[in-house]
Amino acid sequence: MSRTVRIGGASGAWGDSPIGVPQLLGAQVDYLMMDFLSEVTMSLLARARMKDPAAGFPPDVIGYLQPHLPAIAAGRVKVVTNGGGVNPIGCKQALEAACRAQGVSLRVAAVEGDDLLPLVEELRAEGVREWMRGEPLPRRLLTANAYLGALPIVAALAAGADIVVTGRCADSALALGILMHEFGWRSDDHDRLAAGSLVGHLLECGPQATGGIFTDWESVPDWAAIGYPIAECREDGRFAVTKPAATGGLVTPATVGEQVLYEVGDPAAYVLPDVVADFSQVRLAQAGPDRVEVSGVRGRPAPSRYKVSATFQDGFRATALLCIVGTDAARKAERTADALLERARMHLRARALPDFSATHVEVLGAEASYGSQSLARASREVVLRLVVDHADPKAMDSLAREVGSSGISFAPGTAALIGGRPKASPVVRLYTFLVDKARLPAPRVTVADEAAFAVDVPRGEASPPPAAVPGTEAAAADDGPLVEVALSRVAHARSGDKGDTSNVAILCRDPRFYAHLGRELTCERMRAHFGDAVQGPVERFEAPGLGAFNFVMQNALGGGGMATRRIDALGKAYGQRALEMRVQVPAHWLPPHD
Repeated sequence: MSRTVRIGGASGAWGDSPIGVPQLLGAQVDYLMMDFLSEVTMSLLARARMKDPAAGFPPDVIGYLQPHLPAIAAGRVKVVTNGGGVNPIGCKQALEAACRAQGVSLRVAAVEGDDLLPLVEELRAEGVREWMRGEPLPRRLLTANAYLGALPIVAALAAGADIVVTGRCADSALALGILMHEFGWRSDDHDRLAAGSLVGHLLECGPQATGGIFTDWESVPDWAAIGYPIAECREDGRFAVTKPAATGGLVTPATVGEQVLYEVGDPAAYVLPDVVADFSQVRLAQAGPDRVEVSGVRGRPAPSRYKVSATFQDGFRATALLCIVGTDAARKAERTADALLERARMHLRARALPDFSATHVEVLGAEASYGSQSLARASREVVLRLVVDHADPKAMDSLAREVGSSGISFAPGTAALIGGRPKASPVVRLYTFLVDKARLPAPRVTVADEAAFAVDVPRGEASPPPAAVPGTEAAAADDGPLVEVALSRVAHARSGDKGDTSNVAILCRDPRFYAHLGRELTCERMRAHFGDAVQGPVERFEAPGLGAFNFVMQNALGGGGMATRRIDALGKAYGQRALEMRVQVPAHWLPPHD
């Protein structure tokens, strides 16, 4: 019988719950995989290290592991995490100190080599451009980190590490490194590398694969005790997704399927540092209660370039929040915003300061995210969210000193100033580019107190175009009368973000719906449905194996991440909004009582 390696996804982000670690240790996994990083997180960690050279990694890495180090050692469980942030060596040293304090003997390794800041001026001279908009490098970067792959993790584990701490790497590489080490997969085992990358992709967001943020949320039991995901992996690349016994959550093809396409562009060409993965023909099958078998992943050779995420500061921002209650609350809020901005500008003029570089008004409770498509203008209870940007942080005083006057100068029913007077905070923007792997020094691995060693990384090759994915146009039309329903009746959805781009995956509730919905769900319809929220082009990609369509919408998040002034900075609600679309479907699809 082939050996099975059990990997538990114990953390989905900096700020995730600490319940995943003890839960998965109790389930006797072989490895804990812990993801802490995002583009925004990297910039926050960089600023923290500027203030304290020993900082630069999420404190949760230590806080979540420290109570369980004896159990990790006793159970011979290994840990692989990207929690090193911008200071993997500092994180390694902090973990080693925690081990010493508890008398635990664990070998901790750190992976370095993702930091490109030392190369920035060379790259600027070479004319590096932003990969989608073609913009030149900003004058001063906060961070510039390449998404490294799995090979340094493989090397660290081979050198006897019990805990591997990386900086920026592809999230999925955390699991792939484990599986390459355990099964001896080579760099040219493309299908297996793609399957291992899908393991990591499904685990990287913790309980998002076990019922978290699932479309059919009412069917998911016990959110408070939601089970964190476990991947049971075999040498041939097949694997199953499950969760610890007696935990909440839900594992079905639908919950797992939503996560397969989360933050993915073209499912047939998901470009990662170790492989170009093809998820378009992935098959998901229920194999028992809370257990889903995954198959059908394919891979092609690794690309020759790394993706690099850089961040830079672009001025300052302040946000004021006011609660307003009563008839015509939305109109009162909008007039309040106008008055506050005019008063603030009076102060700017008096101080000979330029106007705000940008302002943004949202009336929460009146469907501000829907813009002109709002159906809740008559709401009697709203929160005014007023955002202003300026190059000078002192300019924010102009708004802060006036917000308190709202309750006595403006609208009746102004009930509360939420969070106190607004304060200036830096605006951080994302800048993404590509760099040849050969330009970077070889990644370095330091295990315990041994000397660091370099890890050779193959250069890869230019990515070929993806294999053709079967279309839907030739499929036979469904017969019988049509009825109009909300898309949610026949599909579920998951949305994600990459910078200012949002992806919305629409997954059919039944495979027989696929051909018909392929004709209904066009790029033009999706673009029109989101109205002025989406300013760029919309592309559609198909994943027939999942019965899914993945829409990639550019310039859709007002800048995205920390740069956007919108309340939905990451497009988290876009999947829900897409499911409100009205579609024509055959009447016989619906249950008789409908």
